[in-house]
This record gives sequence, C-alpha cells and structure tokens, in this order.
Amino acid sequence: MESIQATTRPAAQAPGAQAPSSQQLAARFRPVFQRIAEHAAQRENDRELAYEPVAWLNAERFGALRVPLEHGGLGGSVEQLYDLLIELGEADSNLPQILRAHFGFIERLLAEIDPALHGPWMRLAAEGVIFGNATTELGDGSLKTLQTTLKRDGDAWRLDGDKFYSTGTLYADWISVSAQRLNDDGSSDRVIALVPAEAQGVERVDDWRGFGQRLSASGTTRFRNVRVKPENVLLYVRDQATPLTAHFQLTHLATLAGIARAIVRDAVAFVQPRKRIYSHGSGDTPREDPLVQQVVGQLASTAFIATSTVQAVACGLGEVDRFRQRGEAVPESLLFEVELNTAKAQTGIVDAVLQAGTRLFDIGGASALQEDRRLDRHWRNARTLASHNPTIYKGRVVGEYLLNGTRPTFYWAVGSA
Repeated sequence: MESIQATTRPAAQAPGAQAPSSQQLAARFRPVFQRIAEHAAQRENDRELAYEPVAWLNAERFGALRVPLEHGGLGGSVEQLYDLLIELGEADSNLPQILRAHFGFIERLLAEIDPALHGPWMRLAAEGVIFGNATTELGDGSLKTLQTTLKRDGDAWRLDGDKFYSTGTLYADWISVSAQRLNDDGSSDRVIALVPAEAQGVERVDDWRGFGQRLSASGTTRFRNVRVKPENVLLYVRDQATPLTAHFQLTHLATLAGIARAIVRDAVAFVQPRKRIYSHGSGDTPREDPLVQQVVGQLASTAFIATSTVQAVACGLGEVDRFRQRGEAVPESLLFEVELNTAKAQTGIVDAVLQAGTRLFDIGGASALQEDRRLDRHWRNARTLASHNPTIYKGRVVGEYLLNGTRPTFYWAVGSA
C-alpha cells in the first residue's frame, strides 16, 4: 500500500482565498441538488445505487466543504454544512447518509485528532476523496471491546474483522475502520485504521436489505489480513466530552428535516393539478378544499419546525468549532449543552416527521399509492433513520440530566453485557 504522504499533493487553494458565503454555496450546489431530485423516486423504484449523484456532488467538491482553506478545502462553516445537508436530504435522503461518515471523519480530525496529523487526510478530502465507515459489528460481542483487530506485523499492522451498517462505503475511496489495536505490551486501544477501499483483503458487499434508505449501501465490509501503515492509524479518546457524537446524530436529523421538506414538495405537486373531488368534499378542486389545505399547512409546519431545530443545534456546534479555530479550550458545559440539545431535537423531530410521512396520504385517494410516485419512501426512509440510534434512550438521557445532573454519555456501543 502506498504511503498516505505519497498519495497527497499540496493544497491548491489560491492565496488570499476566503470561505464562501451561504449564497455562494447555494448557487454552487442547488443545481446539483435539483438534478439529484429529478430521478430520486425512479432510483428508489429500481434500487439504482447512487454512484452518479455522488459523482455530481464530487465534481463540485461538496466533500471539501468543511476542509479548512489552508488544506485546499472550501472552508465552510458548521451551520452551512447542515443547511446544505437539509437541502440535499430534500433532494434524496440517501445522499446525506451516504456522506455522513465522510463529514464525520472530517469533524473527528478537527475535534479529536492532533492537528499535526490533519494535513494528508484533509488534502485527500480537498482533492475529492470520499471516506466511508466501518464501525458497527453484528453478533453478541462485548460492549467493551471490538472483534475487529489490528495486530503487529513487522513495521506495520494487519487488520481483520467484519463490519455491518458500513454506510456509504460502496461509494468511498478510503474507509475509516474502528478496531481494537493489540499492542506489544499486551494492552489494547480503540483506534481508527484508514485503508483504501480497493486495498488487498477488503471486500465490500451490497447486502443492506432494510426497507428504507435502500441506496445508502449500509451493508457488510470484510477485512482479511489488510496491511495498514502506522501513519494510517489514529488514536482517539472515548471517555471525554466531544462534539462528534452530536455531529453524527445531527446528520440524521438534518436528513429527517430534508424528508419533511420533500413531503411538503410532493404534497403540493400532487394536489395542485388534480381535478377529481369527493362528493362529500369541501371544495370544487382539491387545492380549494380547506381540509386539504389544512393538511398541507400542517406538513409545512412540521418541515419548518424540523429545519429550525436542526439549525439551532448546528449553531451550538458552530460555536464549539469557533472555540477550536481560536485555539481556545471548549467549555465542557457547552459540549454538554450541545449533546443534550441533540437528544432533545431527536426526541422532538422523529415522531413529527414520521407522522407527516403518514399524514401525506390524507391529501388524496388511491392514486397517491401508485408505486411510480413512491410517496411511501418518505415514511420508510424516516423510519429507518429513526431506528439507527433509538429515540427511546434520548429522552431518558435528557430527563436523567435534568432530574439528577447525570453526565450525558457521549460514546456508546452495541453488544452484550
């Protein structure tokens, strides 16, 4: 495997470049989002993986949005990222989830990894490399350790293990793999191993069979004796307050907000041209029926609340990031606030968007059920996103903090006790 230092080129950002305004970013990316939206329902019908939409975004350097200017990126803010993810989720909710691991890796570098190690990885992202995810393991493994291991092999390491829910990895160039590093002294650490997606011993399998987010490629990735150079292993701490868990969760919530907006878009597009009415209806056309108007208004209210909630949490994460940019320590109280606000947002948004996905069908009769419209995808996709980090535990975390002052858990795991 080629050294990471050898695969990168100097940052190509022009001297004196400035971060783009939100208007400039909208002008750059909205035409791509519109193109993605045009055939989203058809891709869903045909289960056509989203290679083309990912390539369209990459051509405009969407993946470089949060890469700092000094590394050749666009230098966008946290708030700009989530505004754009909401719009992308409206176009096709698979796309923000596909790129969730990529943006999460950039945020991990910024928040948790020694800045001296950022350069090669940031430059790769600036050049258009997409990072995928291989974190979650199936089965009854221990909550405390991973079954995927990194073992010493001379001057390098060897990676072995199986991962599931490796969202977006089919579309990725490099994969961020969580592993248990077995050290020479008998100790072990939780680390991130970064490997090229085409490296020898890596197998990516399109076996995600969930009823929603069908194009997110959230299937299996296998690693068999994959050679990893020492500089491609990053150590991170899991026992401190961090903004990273809020970032990962907020991407799901931004996608849900995008789904809520897509529900409104599709409801309006369905109702406006219709002439058929019910004899016991309340208008000469469906668009003039006050009951239909009420439903569309309620759907729009859900989209507004979901969008505003995501933007409010993004402002908190933006404040965290500005502390980092100034070289100042982030107050732990701010990290607590952001984590708890993310949990509150999840608890509030999920049920509202799921209800909107069902209420959508109140605007029409059986014709709304036609498969070529794929209006059902909104509920299925929202339900799938809501199932990744179960909402029932989020409300409890908030309540326990308010009642007892209990510190929120930032990193959690799935396995057997």
